[in-house]
Amino acid sequence: IIIFFFFFFFLVTVMTIQIKCFQEIIDIGYRVYHSYELPWFRTLSWYFLVCVNYFFYGETLAEYFGALVQREEPLQFLVRYHRFISFAVYLAGFCMFVLSLVKKHYRLQFYMFAWTHVTLLIVVTQSHLVIQNLFEGMIWFLVPVSIVICNDIMAYLFGFFFGRTPLIKLSPKKTWEGFIGGFFGTLVFGFILAYLLAQFQYFVCPVEYNSETNRFTAECEPSDIFVMHEYTLPFTVQSILRWKTVTIYPYQIHSVALSTFGSLIGPFGGFFASGFKRAFKIKDFADTIPGHGGIMDRFDCQYLMATFTHVYIASFIRGPNPSKVLQQLLVLQPEQQLSIFNAMRDRLRDRGILPPAATEAM
Repeated sequence: IIIFFFFFFFLVTVMTIQIKCFQEIIDIGYRVYHSYELPWFRTLSWYFLVCVNYFFYGETLAEYFGALVQREEPLQFLVRYHRFISFAVYLAGFCMFVLSLVKKHYRLQFYMFAWTHVTLLIVVTQSHLVIQNLFEGMIWFLVPVSIVICNDIMAYLFGFFFGRTPLIKLSPKKTWEGFIGGFFGTLVFGFILAYLLAQFQYFVCPVEYNSETNRFTAECEPSDIFVMHEYTLPFTVQSILRWKTVTIYPYQIHSVALSTFGSLIGPFGGFFASGFKRAFKIKDFADTIPGHGGIMDRFDCQYLMATFTHVYIASFIRGPNPSKVLQQLLVLQPEQQLSIFNAMRDRLRDRGILPPAATEAM
C-alpha cells in the first residue's frame, strides 16, 4: 500500500508539473503576440492539452494494465477504439480552430496554433516519457531526477568556489570549472545512489496489476541488472587500487551513463530555455516560485533527462516482458488463444523442451 501511495503521488506530481509548465509557455505566447483578441485561443490550447493527455494515458492504461481493462466492459470498448476516439476528439478541435479563423488575424492565429503544438511536443510528450520511466520501476524515475538536481548543486558549488572561465554566453554565470566539477561530483553521487536504491525490491520492480489477487503489486524477481555481479578490473586500475575484482550492481554501471548525460548534455536543456527567454526578452517563465521563476525554469533539464532515460531503457535495458505478452494473449478470442497454445506446444516439442509423453497427454 505504501509503495502504491508513493507511485500515485509521483504520478500526480508529474501531471501537475506538466499542466503548470504548459500554462506558463502558453501564457508567454499569449503576452508576446498580444493574442488578447484571438477567438478561442486559450480554450483550444487547453482542449488540445486534454486530447493529447487522453491519447497518451489511454495508451499507457492499455499497455500496462491490460488484465484490469479486461474486467471492465466500458474500458474494453474505450481501449479497443482508443486511437480512433483520440483522433476524432483531436479533429473536433482542429475543425473548431478552422472555424475560429478571422480575416484580420490569420497569420497570428496560425502562429499561436503552431505555438500550442510545439508546447505540447516539448511538455506533454516528455512528461509522458517520465510516466513511462516510472512504470519501469521507481528507480528509473528517482535516479535520473536526482542526478539532474545533484548536477545543478555541484555545478553551482564548484562554480562559486573555483569558477573563473565563462562557459557559454547564453548563461554568463556558468563556468567551465562548475561544469567539469559538476560532472565528476554527479558521477560519484549517481553511482552511490544507484547502489542504495538497487537493494530494495519496491524501487526496482515495476508496479503491475495482479489479476489473481485483484490488486496492484510492486513485487518481482529482480532482473540481472539489480543482482550483484563480480567484475574483473582493467590491469591499470588493478595496479592503482590493488583490487583484482569488484562486486557491484550492473545498474551502477548504467548509472554512470545516466550521470554522464545528465552532467554533459542535460545542462543544454537549461541553455535552450535561457535562449528561449532571451529571444522573447523575459527573465523567467513565470513567478510561481518567488525568487526562482516558474515551474518550467526548474524543470527545463528534467524533461531532456527523462527523454534520454526512456530511450536508454528501450535501447539497452528492456527485453521481452512475459507479463505484457500474457496480458495481450488474454485480450484474444478463445479460438485464437487455443491456436497460439497449440503452436507453442508444437514448438516446445520440436525443441525437446516438452517431453513427448507430456505432449501426447495434452
